[in-house]
Amino acid sequence: MAQYSARASSKVGKVLHEFKEGSLKSGGSGKKVKSRKQAVAIGLSEARREGAKVPAKKH
Repeated sequence: MAQYSARASSKVGKVLHEFKEGSLKSGGSGKKVKSRKQAVAIGLSEARREGAKVPAKKH
């Protein structure tokens, strides 16, 4: 099982809160995010950019 840091999980939590409010936008196009899976992916990539312990993306 993949291990995520506490910082990564709090980042995902914040992003999911934005998603539930309806204020989460995707990076490239700026469109509103409609999928919970996509919201989690955005949170993980932001955490990865900040240097949190997150496993590498699967291709």
